[in-house]
Amino acid sequence: MKILILNWRDIKNPLSGGAEILTHEISKRLVAKGHKVTEFCSYFDGSRKEEVLDGVRIIREGNPDARTLLNSVQFKAYRRYKKEFEGKVDLVIDEVHGIPFFTPFYVKEKKVALICEVAGDLWDIAVSFPFNILGKIIEKIYPFFYSKVKIITISNSSKKELSEIGFNSPQINIIPMGSNSKVINDLPVKEKNETVVFLSRLSKSKGVGDAIKCVAILKDEFPNLTLWVIGRGEENFKKELDKLVSDLNLQGNIEFFNYVTEEKKQELLTRAHILLMPSAKEGWGLTVHEAGARGTPAVVYNVPGLSEVVLDNINGIICKVNSPEELARNTRELFRNKDLYEKFQRGAIHERKKHTWDATVSQFLNFIK
Repeated sequence: MKILILNWRDIKNPLSGGAEILTHEISKRLVAKGHKVTEFCSYFDGSRKEEVLDGVRIIREGNPDARTLLNSVQFKAYRRYKKEFEGKVDLVIDEVHGIPFFTPFYVKEKKVALICEVAGDLWDIAVSFPFNILGKIIEKIYPFFYSKVKIITISNSSKKELSEIGFNSPQINIIPMGSNSKVINDLPVKEKNETVVFLSRLSKSKGVGDAIKCVAILKDEFPNLTLWVIGRGEENFKKELDKLVSDLNLQGNIEFFNYVTEEKKQELLTRAHILLMPSAKEGWGLTVHEAGARGTPAVVYNVPGLSEVVLDNINGIICKVNSPEELARNTRELFRNKDLYEKFQRGAIHERKKHTWDATVSQFLNFIK
């Protein structure tokens, strides 16, 4: 089968996240099973216009910001499809991140839409007025144009939100997320001093600012408390975070790692005591299982996605109130209650073992067939 994936970012993009990991893990396994996969996505500084990665052909053109119009990845995808792919593929996957690729208007082949989450109020965080209002309007009306397209999503939370914006429930299919992280067998030795970790793309919606404020609340009680921030983001936002750290006098408590290798990430997740994930919304929450595989339970906000991947009082704690104060209260409890902490460590490892990419691909293939 020849498959074309239209996506805003690829796995190598500095701003890639869980959705891009999902796309690539599925793609490379499809290639291993004999399928031909091409991913068309946006260009980023320093990237190649075209390359093959794990057997997947990746083409990069256009800007991921739809406001660039004729230079947007959506328009470039339409042009490239008409020029090279029309009538020559068996399946087109339209991956939606706020703005779709509008494939029902021009793709004649079999198509599905992959939608990991509904942006909703994230539009107010991601873009300024009036584009936030325009984004919300588009998100409310595009289900009408996709009424005959099967939808793939990754959680019950996302399925519920997709139904609320106009998709029919039978139209929506859930495939499970896997995980790349290697699972340890024995509980690991953690850092001597209290250490928490934040692992995500650096953006306001991911809540890194609240994780930093949580450390400020706990600093007097745990003077040697350290927060490791792992992830990349826009330079302007990174400057905002540096200012926040300075204003809160946390220079000795916060360490930014930016990009790290997979080996380094596994090391940090193993040594840290707790994963903090105060995100405003997630389609699933892949990093919870990445940390869980290393015996590191999570404290998360009660938001769609995270409320499914974290089983409260099994592999972590779901905050009753989404605030830095509540994040700090739950973190303090795990630092103080060693028996509870060890219980969550074992629960985190157990829950991670339930999720594999091979199972994800198997369900994906069953769905598209």
